[in-house]
Amino acid sequence: MDDQITRWGIIGLGKIARKFVSYEDIVQCPDLDVVYVATPHVLHCENSLLCLENGIPVLCEKPFAMNSAEARRMVGAARRNRVFLMEALWTRFIPAVDHALQLVSEGAIGQVHTVKSDFGFKLPFDPKSRIYDKALGGGSLLDIGIYPALLSLFILGKPAPEDILAAAAFTPTDVDESCVFTFRYPQDKLALGHSTVAANTPVEAWLYGTEGTIYMYPRWHHAQKLRVSKYEGREEIEQEIEMPYEGWGYAFEAKHVMECLREERLESDLIPLDFSLDLAETLETIREKIGLVY
Repeated sequence: MDDQITRWGIIGLGKIARKFVSYEDIVQCPDLDVVYVATPHVLHCENSLLCLENGIPVLCEKPFAMNSAEARRMVGAARRNRVFLMEALWTRFIPAVDHALQLVSEGAIGQVHTVKSDFGFKLPFDPKSRIYDKALGGGSLLDIGIYPALLSLFILGKPAPEDILAAAAFTPTDVDESCVFTFRYPQDKLALGHSTVAANTPVEAWLYGTEGTIYMYPRWHHAQKLRVSKYEGREEIEQEIEMPYEGWGYAFEAKHVMECLREERLESDLIPLDFSLDLAETLETIREKIGLVY
């Protein structure tokens, strides 16, 4: 691959991403370095496998797949063919989010015992909308509930299935309009998540530790500001950290993928394939708890 140029192919653009069409011609493109899969959720596995089986690296939009079985097929194909594959969890590469995770790993707020986050926006009901279409993997959980779930996994790891509680409200099209979940970990650590397309929520996140708190300002999944509070007896000493950036924030993810390709890595060290498998299994367990079947 050229040291300066990465040649991207994209599967799924605008309205085309809503249609079940064949993208087989893309694997015939000469000098293609990586493909970004941005089709509806239900096509992620099929489209990714097409590329992976033809030796083409893939950046696949979240959610990685519709279920853990599909996710394992994708990871298996990537490892068998020795081809790069990564789930497009762009939040992980936002500077403020990355800094918050670094502070946690350094013990800046002690041992984290609670993670709380939400993601909601008011979307008028339209059965033709992708969000409300069950055939396209609609619902709040897979589309935006994945953000609170992934933050919990980043901080506390994967919970055991029996340690997940969840509840949901459903739309007339039988997908979740709102979903809440709680992960309980050993040593009484907790993660609380909420997603909804029925209301505009703050979209903020809190990381509570034994020695302090990190508040991730709205919208936390691409935050540009943090507040770190340290406990001093009954008082708190607060520090505001601003980490602005230009653009939408997707460039950080793209840069990471290109670095991985240039270093001939088969997976990301920041979003390893095992993390995507854990996330897929966690989302699957939540769906089982709320009774959502695609």
